[in-house]
Amino acid sequence: MAVTILIKGGRVIDPASKRDEIGDVWIVDGKIAASGHAPQRTIEARDQWVVPGLIDLHVHLREPGHEAKETIASGCAAAVAGGFTSVACMANSGQPLDSAMAIRYVLDRAREAGSARVFPIGAVTKGLRGEQLAEIGLMAKAGAKAFSDDGVPIVNSEIMRRALEYAAMFGSCIVSHCEDPDLTRGALINEGRVATELGLRGWPSVAEASMAARDVMLARWTGGRVHIAHVSARETVEVIRAAKRNGVRVTAEAAPHHVTLTEERLREYDSRFKMNPPLRTAEDVESVLAALADGTIDCIASDHAPHTTEEKEQELAACPNGVVGLETTLGVVLTDLVTNGKLSATRAVEAMTVNPARILGVPYGTLAVGAPGDITVIDPARKWTVDPAKFRSKGRSTPWAGRTLKGAAAVTIVEGRIVHDV
Repeated sequence: MAVTILIKGGRVIDPASKRDEIGDVWIVDGKIAASGHAPQRTIEARDQWVVPGLIDLHVHLREPGHEAKETIASGCAAAVAGGFTSVACMANSGQPLDSAMAIRYVLDRAREAGSARVFPIGAVTKGLRGEQLAEIGLMAKAGAKAFSDDGVPIVNSEIMRRALEYAAMFGSCIVSHCEDPDLTRGALINEGRVATELGLRGWPSVAEASMAARDVMLARWTGGRVHIAHVSARETVEVIRAAKRNGVRVTAEAAPHHVTLTEERLREYDSRFKMNPPLRTAEDVESVLAALADGTIDCIASDHAPHTTEEKEQELAACPNGVVGLETTLGVVLTDLVTNGKLSATRAVEAMTVNPARILGVPYGTLAVGAPGDITVIDPARKWTVDPAKFRSKGRSTPWAGRTLKGAAAVTIVEGRIVHDV
């Protein structure tokens, strides 16, 4: 049951309304209010940031089908601990989310979990096989907010074209996993000097950029919207920047690991640094970060991809791609990007609130009066050490294990309910 909450004296950062000031925020009956009286709870936020509830645009919750890796409940618990009030659940999380029934299942399980809000991303094709369009219209009506075969590139250009056209009829976008599989088959790490020195098959950046170029051209042709997932390469940034200049309806995201870590971390064959797309060169990191800072890349998204410990502890060639990120994304962004002056506080908040909300077409990511009472109170000075054993997520594989970070969620509020409070 919602209560009246006063969040007092914090630095209120709301890029949606261009607000950045010391002030109070009220939540009354689950919504942001201009004022209130007799609050049941007062949160003293001096020296803290009060921002719209963080939204993660790219998460794998693994249920149904792979509950040993993650469940919707454990993933939502990890989300609110990390400051995220909402997450977008990819269609390849477990069994493919390629039907209205599957979408409703995720929504029902999220409601039962009672913590973070979940926005399901429906599959573009049946079974994620890239052969036939899934029931996009029925999934949209059931609650899917976008469509993607993430993890599996859509190689067939006709399928991608029709998906863009069909999704546009429902005001949705296609989230594209940009990868030419003919160029990446058997690859383990980025194609470059490190791969050559280690004698490993490499994943060339052109495999990402070439598919991004095709997809933005199809978006321009159809008038549809395409969102480029987990941008990792300099060439992909160039494609997106040119497309935006030409008025193409394209947005993009970057994961924390792709703007802070490089291929050099793979020299010890450590599976905690194996993901798809792979960590790339320092030049790529610099380019992607610059694009995030100037708005060419719209969002920061974790690409939270939990696996069992047994899977990730296999040798590099055998272990699956992916690392967890819901509980570390905020800390990494604040420590490595904001504190270091690479990203302003306002831009970081914008990339994790209003921008993902706009891409999904949902009424969140703002502290405007009347908006849902989703708020994250951030303690930017709190120092903590990443200990995977303490994660709420079932996943334990993180590139930042043992790292001391500065900045964390102090309180997470979903529609007027306090779901995380340190």
